[in-house]
Amino acid sequence: MAFGNSEIVSSMPRTVPRPKSKKMVNLSHLMENEVFMAFASYATIVLSKMMFMSIATAFYRLTRKVFVNPEDCAGFGKGENAKKYLRTDDRVERVRRAHLNDLENIVPFLGIGLLYSLSGPDLSTAILHFRLFVGARIYHTIAYLTPLPQPNRALAFFIGYGVTLSMAYRLLKSKLYL
Repeated sequence: MAFGNSEIVSSMPRTVPRPKSKKMVNLSHLMENEVFMAFASYATIVLSKMMFMSIATAFYRLTRKVFVNPEDCAGFGKGENAKKYLRTDDRVERVRRAHLNDLENIVPFLGIGLLYSLSGPDLSTAILHFRLFVGARIYHTIAYLTPLPQPNRALAFFIGYGVTLSMAYRLLKSKLYL
């Protein structure tokens, strides 16, 4: 037998036992974790809301013929005629700012919420966190787009931000090694 022939060597039975390696998490266990499934549900809602904001921004840009890039308004004219569409509009900017605010708040919620949901919190406490955050983000968008007078938008922002901070605190306090 030639040891250089990999086909012969690989077909021979292993006599030396392989060292035991750490097992990866079985994904089916995640589907049985009620807190994780609740997080996945509320994360899907809030991500769908954020995706809606992209569509709303595009809708307002098209219906108001307000663009920021010259190539975007090429269908409405060329040269000097197209430049009149390169402008800002209060309504478009309001939707765009609400979308940016979503990005600033939903991304930390997703990261911290995922870790929190995997840390074994009480189901009712976790669902309260998730519901408060999603409700606050939806209300924040309504307050921003309507627009409702302050402190409506600020309260919605601080409730959502406070929920994320609460999950981070509980996670650091109970599960992480500092």
